[in-house]
Amino acid sequence: MRWQMGRRSDNIEDRRGIGMGGVAIGGGIGTILLVVVALFLGVDPSVVLQGGGPQVSTAPPAVERRAPSPEEDRLKDFVAVVLADTEDTWTEIFRRMNREYKDPKLVLFSDVIQSSCGTAQSAAGPFYCPLDQKVYLDLSFFRDLRERFKAPGEFAQAYVIAHEVGHHVQTLLGISDKVRSMQSRANERDANALSVRLELQADCFAGVWANNANRSRQILEGGDIEKGLNAAAAIGDDRLQRQSRGYVVPDAFTHGSSAQRVRWFKSGLASGSLRQCDTFGAREL
Repeated sequence: MRWQMGRRSDNIEDRRGIGMGGVAIGGGIGTILLVVVALFLGVDPSVVLQGGGPQVSTAPPAVERRAPSPEEDRLKDFVAVVLADTEDTWTEIFRRMNREYKDPKLVLFSDVIQSSCGTAQSAAGPFYCPLDQKVYLDLSFFRDLRERFKAPGEFAQAYVIAHEVGHHVQTLLGISDKVRSMQSRANERDANALSVRLELQADCFAGVWANNANRSRQILEGGDIEKGLNAAAAIGDDRLQRQSRGYVVPDAFTHGSSAQRVRWFKSGLASGSLRQCDTFGAREL
């Protein structure tokens, strides 16, 4: 993937190595367990908290920032370029729709983080919080993506970032609020089904970004698309459930199967059009 010459975004908050920054969590061990997010990619911790998150109080950070490794610095540089590219791409797409794109912030953290949606551990994977319009990312997830999920490559990493930014696009377009409203009136099975459609649309939006960015700036190299599709497949609900449980429970899907994630990422990648990302109007996913 060609990225080294790209613009670096200024919308990055680096909270690596400073722990919780003086945040004290109340409510006991039961409350703490509620806020540990167990899903990968795109999870909204507020869904887990359901309005019953812990009480927090903040104090000046007492822990000094540890020095990042050269590899972490390189990854931060990469993330800054990809984020800037999503900013440029979505600003142009929104301009064509006579709308204004508001850049999200991207927060780098280590191990555990407090967001406006609640507390999350790095094991939860990257996530987007609509309440503060920020993407949260522990760079160690890229190692997991490569080693645990067997999805190496820079474009695979870029897909992860673009997926979370896709959730930000959904927030700006009002899609996320509508889905959460419907979920609040639905049973668990139907709420999960709505979550799947929301996540698959974010996959499609990631593809829309890649298509437009490549046409404008030629970011893709040979093999990149395959690596991105491999990443989408690697984090499908069916594959993750089979790895963790040994069997698959489709009604418990919240992000979509490997085949579905690949299909919708490819739809956005091939078309570059938001019109091809209507997962809510599709009869079959």
